[in-house]
Amino acid sequence: MAIRYADVQVREHGAPAYLTDEDTALVQRYILLGIVMLILDHDIGVMGTGSIKLPRLYESLLRGIQDRVLLEQASLRLQFRKTGIKLMEERRLKDGLETVYICRGTHHRCFLLWTYLKAESEQVIKQFFKG
Repeated sequence: MAIRYADVQVREHGAPAYLTDEDTALVQRYILLGIVMLILDHDIGVMGTGSIKLPRLYESLLRGIQDRVLLEQASLRLQFRKTGIKLMEERRLKDGLETVYICRGTHHRCFLLWTYLKAESEQVIKQFFKG
């Protein structure tokens, strides 16, 4: 049951019914980390096919980053449960990735361009390498 005050709905448990910037950032970060995992999976798969001098070392570094990404994704899923966010559908389109999700009972759409996802994925991986 929602009680309406002015233009903002407040649910009985006190959580706002509208989408906040923090909610949007959580969803975008989770989507981005999913792309990072795909990139790392791909790169680990092709690691042994090239003429890299230390493939086991680089593979272990990438697997370490994967572990950290998985931990952050798990943390984000906990935050999703606390804030009432549920990812519903992900569609790969020509220009980008569209994700449909529910936040506190209302449906929302997040569209991220492939160029943005590529650039941000590189930054995320770089941050994980730095520690």
